[in-house]
Amino acid sequence: MQPQDIPDRSPFIFSDILDYKNLREIVVNNNISWLVHYSAVLSAVGESNVALAKEVNITGLHNILDIATEHGLRVFVPSTIGAFGPSSPKDPTPDLCVQRPRTIYGVSKVHAELMGEYYHHRYGLDFRCLRYPGIISADSQPGGGTTDYAVQIFHAAVKTGCFECNLRSDTRLPMMYIDDCLRATLEILEAPADTLISRTYNINAMSFTPHSLTQEIQKVLPDLKVTYNVDPVRQSIADGWPMVLEDSAARRDWGWKHEYDLPELVQTMLTHINTGNQVAQAY
Repeated sequence: MQPQDIPDRSPFIFSDILDYKNLREIVVNNNISWLVHYSAVLSAVGESNVALAKEVNITGLHNILDIATEHGLRVFVPSTIGAFGPSSPKDPTPDLCVQRPRTIYGVSKVHAELMGEYYHHRYGLDFRCLRYPGIISADSQPGGGTTDYAVQIFHAAVKTGCFECNLRSDTRLPMMYIDDCLRATLEILEAPADTLISRTYNINAMSFTPHSLTQEIQKVLPDLKVTYNVDPVRQSIADGWPMVLEDSAARRDWGWKHEYDLPELVQTMLTHINTGNQVAQAY
């Protein structure tokens, strides 16, 4: 059954990323030409269930790459700031540098980047990949990522005026509003193949800490109270990630340019959440 929040504009099929036969049947029966592969177990959840993360993030990727190669498909796979580790440069983090992540999520994303590049050079697969910063959206629920606080704080600010953050107040991480993320993804999908010097690109929009985000929200909601109860697992993950992603290659090769900075992000998120609450109350 198709979820109610997905418009009824095209076929919708539930499948298991680990079911190779069924995935192959879907590709053949629906004349698929692009595979956009978002199935993944995220950073914090992955550390609590490494076996599941290995299956979904690694075996699932192999299924996608093999099916795409067999049927001449193009493939997009998102990567992440989690693909970097404590020994990577942090401010800024370039496209090419040491990548030694310490989470299964990060390891699986480095694996995806390298496997995609290998399939491109070995088999001619049109593989494209973006390293996303933390993505912020008012419509989606947090999925077990280390940057989830940057979504939760907005809902808490509107609903209760209080928020308990599980990262230190000075933890600076790259972030991006969902509209910029979606537009970047469409742009890399549509970019002519001969303009892409790399298979994997950093993209960036802004970087902030919980403290600086709180200050910006308080310009609109001055009564917001934020306390800190640091989760050592999430904090250790965040401490190994970039503070700023260096994305000059994406801006040069296919014209990437972000539209939302921190003040615009805050205004947009609060407006969206307030509007959603008003609609819900009307029902």
